[in-house]
Amino acid sequence: MEIERKWLTFGWPEGLKAAAVIRMEQGYIATRPTVRIRLEERGEQVRRVLCFKGKAGPDGLAREEIETDVTPELFQRLERPLIRKEQRRYALAGGLTLEVNHVDPGQPEAFFYAEVEFPDLEAARSWQPGPLAAYLDQEVTGTPGESMAAYWERTRGVGAEKNAL
Repeated sequence: MEIERKWLTFGWPEGLKAAAVIRMEQGYIATRPTVRIRLEERGEQVRRVLCFKGKAGPDGLAREEIETDVTPELFQRLERPLIRKEQRRYALAGGLTLEVNHVDPGQPEAFFYAEVEFPDLEAARSWQPGPLAAYLDQEVTGTPGESMAAYWERTRGVGAEKNAL
């Protein structure tokens, strides 16, 4: 189960040091339900992932998520038009992690968003951003059209899904 909150942001958070930097490319085999492929590069480490995401609950906080690693050959067979992302991860109090993503850097559509994953719904609902309140002031958790799948549809999905396997 994936339990997270999401915010649109502007740039990287000031005053925090990234614990990890991951370069990603992701595309969608389907958007309803969500079936995604993603290439993740963290230094010399490369991971290719196939991910299935269920429908989010009414508040948008939780949904089923199943990830499995795939071979480079299968990834290439499933590859669709890809979104480029740079993700920086920042340690937060309570063992949480702030994941900030720069989507399609250098492109006219480029934007930033942040997510925090939680161990349970109660923690997600009660969490307050504290010193990050000004940075995380535009929450879009559960807002229609604010998912990466919706962004992919808007920017790459025209005609791409017709070519699905």
